[in-house]
Amino acid sequence: MQKNSAKASPIRLMLALAAIVVVVLLAGRFGLIDRLRDIEGLRLWFQELGAIGYLVYVFLYILVAVFMLPASAVTIVAGITFGSVVGGVLALISATIGACVAFLLARYAARDMIVAKFGNNPLFKRIENGVRENGTSFLILTRLVPVFPYNIQNYAYGLTSISLPTFALVSLITMAPGAFIYAYMAGEIVTQGVSAGLLVQFAAAGLILFGVSLIPKYIAKKQGISIK
Repeated sequence: MQKNSAKASPIRLMLALAAIVVVVLLAGRFGLIDRLRDIEGLRLWFQELGAIGYLVYVFLYILVAVFMLPASAVTIVAGITFGSVVGGVLALISATIGACVAFLLARYAARDMIVAKFGNNPLFKRIENGVRENGTSFLILTRLVPVFPYNIQNYAYGLTSISLPTFALVSLITMAPGAFIYAYMAGEIVTQGVSAGLLVQFAAAGLILFGVSLIPKYIAKKQGISIK
């Protein structure tokens, strides 16, 4: 992996790990981990929190990204709890912040540990080689077509030469279709119920996501970029 001048020192690494432990303990203490398994309970809990619920949701999404947990359920909760549009925006912003936190952990706080554990992993090697050969184009393609697990990408790209602003912007744009569709559909089901019109919207959303997935494949083929 590419060397970085801001290599993690033992003290910095220990502080980062200690912070993660504290976060997990606090999450367990306040029932966040259990609530992740109960979407209806989570929705009611956020409503009870009022305005502070927005910040709690962002924090929850950061936990999901850092610990590489499935994020689709949390995105759906945003649509159910905060409404179709607001929920979509909140989920997208939260997902982007969470991805950036994992990216920064890999680049600065836990770089040595990740390189030692995953440096020879074929997935990490393919991302490193892809960025070296194709730059930002490779990042865009892999974010649109999740050939590699999405949450793992957050850490893998932190070990490459991709800058944080570029990673954040590309992640924000490429995650937008999925975030809005999941949140919108969830919000519509809660407010309107299941109907023939909603089923048509589901079908349209599926076609949109399918169309989006074809774009990077076409670009990759045209430019001779391998993302497999």
